[in-house]
Amino acid sequence: MTTSDTTSPAVLEQLQLRSGDPERRILFTGATIVTMDPDRGVLHNADLLVEGETITAIGSGLIRDGAVVVDATGTILTPGFVDTHRHAWETQLRRIMPDVDDLGAYVMSTLAGYATAYRPNDMYVGTKLAALTAIDSGITCMLDFSHNSRTPAHSDAAVQALIDTGIRGVHASMGPHFGDWDEQWPGDLARLKEKYFAGDDRLLTLRLAALATDEIAGPALAYGPELARTARELGIGVSVDAVFGTSSSAAVLDWEKEGLLGADVTLIHATGLTQEAWKAIGGSGTTISLAPTSDAQIGLETAIPAVDEALAVRVRPGLSIDVEVALVSDMFTQMRALHAIQRMRAVNAVYGTDQQPARITTHDVLDFATLQGARTNGLQHVTGSLTPGKKADLLVIQAEDLNNMPLNDPIGTVVLGSDARNISAVLVNGEPRKWNGQVLDVDLAALRDEVHASREYVLNTPTA
Repeated sequence: MTTSDTTSPAVLEQLQLRSGDPERRILFTGATIVTMDPDRGVLHNADLLVEGETITAIGSGLIRDGAVVVDATGTILTPGFVDTHRHAWETQLRRIMPDVDDLGAYVMSTLAGYATAYRPNDMYVGTKLAALTAIDSGITCMLDFSHNSRTPAHSDAAVQALIDTGIRGVHASMGPHFGDWDEQWPGDLARLKEKYFAGDDRLLTLRLAALATDEIAGPALAYGPELARTARELGIGVSVDAVFGTSSSAAVLDWEKEGLLGADVTLIHATGLTQEAWKAIGGSGTTISLAPTSDAQIGLETAIPAVDEALAVRVRPGLSIDVEVALVSDMFTQMRALHAIQRMRAVNAVYGTDQQPARITTHDVLDFATLQGARTNGLQHVTGSLTPGKKADLLVIQAEDLNNMPLNDPIGTVVLGSDARNISAVLVNGEPRKWNGQVLDVDLAALRDEVHASREYVLNTPTA
């Protein structure tokens, strides 16, 4: 037994020597634990025990026998964040168009342009960079909406990148919008499932990805009875992107009539939908992924994240990053953007009256970023809260750092005060992936060379 904190190389060495051991025990002591479990709430000066991959106990004075003890005094333990929608393959094109004018500008530059130059290795590099960045900023589960699967090798590369980084990855596979491709999708999903997702390894999950309508890329990529049948035959969930406006509202009502909505379906964005569409969503238990910075910055339909509309039909949404070509890559920003936008709207709506604004709270947005994100990804029984029996996907956040001390409200500190620099440790499935503030097992110089080489290839390859 060794007692130290998450800056200790000796503790990390002990943990890594027993990596994958189902009997390895890690005991975090003296922490403020924000469980995000509705039955447990926030615990002060508490302990958390991890055995193998799993959280097995939370409380005070837990037995230390045989455990590597980590002194977590002065820290906040939270569930890892859950990203419900990110186009990870684009990451070497980060902020290439920070002031994008609208969706059309993004589509034509990225999906009709850069995407057509991508080789399988470029898929790998972009997805790997996205996943490592996610881990660094506390995202332990990431849904990669991989909509550039030009060949089976492109899909294999994207999945392999998730495997190699150790993130809890959800590979949502879709064919590309434009350019030449093998047209192997969605048929190739069966091969992918057999090759990568057939076992009991819950670190990887497969989903079918689709668009809401045929307006952008034609009918082959639009969600409907045929794609829904494919997903059901494979026993996988569905993530539907570009759900906004009147045409998507009509599509939602069609899906309701055809029985194509439900808890295994996620609708992404959901801006500018009609009340009738929202009633269908709420009545069917369909999940929603909001992209707060994407909706506002790119200007998708109303440009207002549809959190009020979702909550009005009793849907608690997950949150997402979307496209790094124009947006930030961390969940702290998504939480803060949504928190500020909704509260601004709520106060503005009743300004000049005696009505009280209906404002969301920091607890709400942290719930969206953790437990509801897990539910949106179909993994609520696996991750999303610090609950005994769930997998150990957790963050250790330094509460006494310069920008956080003194600790007065732990949830407020996580949502409004913290950022990636305050995360001293990240565990995914019980394995340390970040320690002493550094993402582990990354040769940064080699990664940088890979990223720059891939970017130069993509930018300098002529496209149709």
